[in-house]
Amino acid sequence: MILPMDDNTQYGELHKLFDSNFLNYTSYVIKERAIPDVDDGLKPVQRRILQTLFNMDDGRFHKVANVVGDCMKLHPHGDASIFSALVNLANKEYLIDRQGNFGNIYTGDNASAARYIECRLLTLAKETLFNKDLTEYADSYDGRMKEPVVLPAKIPMLLLLGAEGIAVGMATKIMPHNFRELLEAQKQILRDEPFEIFPDFPKGGLVDVSGYQEGNGRIRCRARIEEKDEKTIVIREIPHSTTTESLIESVEKAARAGKIKILSIQDYTAEQVEIEIKLARGIYATETIRALYAFTDCEVPISPNLTVIMENQPVVMGVDQVLRRNTIKLQEGLEKELRIDLGRNREKLHAHLLEQIFIEERLYKDIEECKTYPAVLETIDTSLLPFRERLVRDVTVEDIEQLLEIRIKRISRYDLNRKKKEISEVRGRIKEIEESLRDMVAFTLGYLDKLLTLYGDRYPRRTEIIPFDEVEARKVALSNLTVGYDRETGFLGYQVKAEAEHSFACSEYDKILLITNDGAYRVTNVAEKVFVGPDLAWVGKIDEKMVFSVIYRDGAANLCNVKRFKTPKFILEKEYRLFPEHPRSRILFLKTEENLFLRVYFAPNKRARHNFSDYRLDDFLVKGANAIGKRLSPRVVRRITETAPPKEGSAPPLEPDPQPNLFPVPEGEGKEKA
Repeated sequence: MILPMDDNTQYGELHKLFDSNFLNYTSYVIKERAIPDVDDGLKPVQRRILQTLFNMDDGRFHKVANVVGDCMKLHPHGDASIFSALVNLANKEYLIDRQGNFGNIYTGDNASAARYIECRLLTLAKETLFNKDLTEYADSYDGRMKEPVVLPAKIPMLLLLGAEGIAVGMATKIMPHNFRELLEAQKQILRDEPFEIFPDFPKGGLVDVSGYQEGNGRIRCRARIEEKDEKTIVIREIPHSTTTESLIESVEKAARAGKIKILSIQDYTAEQVEIEIKLARGIYATETIRALYAFTDCEVPISPNLTVIMENQPVVMGVDQVLRRNTIKLQEGLEKELRIDLGRNREKLHAHLLEQIFIEERLYKDIEECKTYPAVLETIDTSLLPFRERLVRDVTVEDIEQLLEIRIKRISRYDLNRKKKEISEVRGRIKEIEESLRDMVAFTLGYLDKLLTLYGDRYPRRTEIIPFDEVEARKVALSNLTVGYDRETGFLGYQVKAEAEHSFACSEYDKILLITNDGAYRVTNVAEKVFVGPDLAWVGKIDEKMVFSVIYRDGAANLCNVKRFKTPKFILEKEYRLFPEHPRSRILFLKTEENLFLRVYFAPNKRARHNFSDYRLDDFLVKGANAIGKRLSPRVVRRITETAPPKEGSAPPLEPDPQPNLFPVPEGEGKEKA
């Protein structure tokens, strides 16, 4: 319905309705679906799945379809979302034991249908996630059942499992970490020692954590690639967030684009990753491995984002903050368990002592003459008064009623020694608990050591942490394009046909340097076909190590300068100059080779003994591209030719070589000024 703009009242009410509903929807998606809780590291659907498995637990496997059905009593969404979350959680291998085909994290294959596979809780989950005494429960979505608000996790589940989720206006991307390293870091926190913790991925591979900013920042993941021989490459492990299918697709795409050359690629992945790549003729493994990292998903960047729910609010935290909070929660949880255990053992000791006194002192005989139940209660209470100091606490009516429930058969067979042993054991347990409570740091360290002993060897580090060498795409790209320059038409590009001397091979990542005869130069990208003009003195791809040797005529003085310079710094498509602009300034000689010998012919001069001079260009210093250079000679240059290196002891010829002028002198400049 479209409301009239002048009906401000109705429009305002509708606007408020949208605002209110959208805020509720946003809050629901953030807290109830996408973002995990910092304390137990779980999203609501994961927490409900684990609680359902705990409720169903009898030590045997349960059909996943039954687990999903029971979980729907707690989860207000469909079975597909529950099944998907259960499979994902099971494949992390920490909490759920699997039986059947749960898919393949390497290939990306889906799990079998829920009716064909089974699961149950692992011992680690039962020992570290559940304690009814410490769990706060709330009504389920329909009010028929109770579900945990947060599970009392005793291990840093958030950092162990990792998480990904997209909510409204925010997202989270938390990296998984190694079980043993997390618990060792918690021990360092308890001992007030510095610690570092980095991601560990179930698919293995390599990771560069130089940009990992406490759970945020940026990391780079690489596949583990082996060189089987110079013509065969084998990929053994793949980066996080990829599958063998997606990685192979990226390799084939790079091959179609001409960035790498391969003969074939085969996927032999089963329990372990094995992708074999055969290389084409003339291509070798060492160079191809670097190209795979540059152009395929063999290297992927990941930008972690540690957004969590803490105390009912979304916050961005660091790994150290999360781990310190989890460690504090662990210590507090263990202390609460000890105090609950202490209370129960004291009650147990109280009951044992009451029974011992009641039977050994034959207090039951005092009630033989009592005719009413209140009289019985009063008689026993009075008879226990002399023994109050031996008891843990005051006697209550409930205590007396428990004594009255003791059978005659049990009294007649009462074993004094056995009862003393039981009391001694309970006293010993109470003393042990009290000692633990006096030093909770030591007790928590002992608990972590116990977990490491039981489970640490099951979860070795899978991802190797190493710094990556930067792979520049331009350096590893194949020179699969032939750029041509047609001087007649003035066009340049890999779609331009030209003679071999005006063509050169390059890749799409190379930059092309253009130098015109009037001393202007600029750098451009490789293009299909672009007009650059017919007046180029030099064209070629940029090479930082290249040294240019230039002889140019200074139009203002009508004399020649020589200079040598390395490839200049540049901004793409911006024009620069090698020497000041002048109508008569022009490049006479330009080459990049080393060890060049030149013969320079001058305008005739009767006073000069010779009209030419030989030069070795390497004798001139390499300076910047903006340098003016060194004056070649005070005489006017007519032409320049390359010559062979002079032989030792030989003298230059007296007359110049009679060759035609390569660079004609402008009219009126045939004679030198006196």
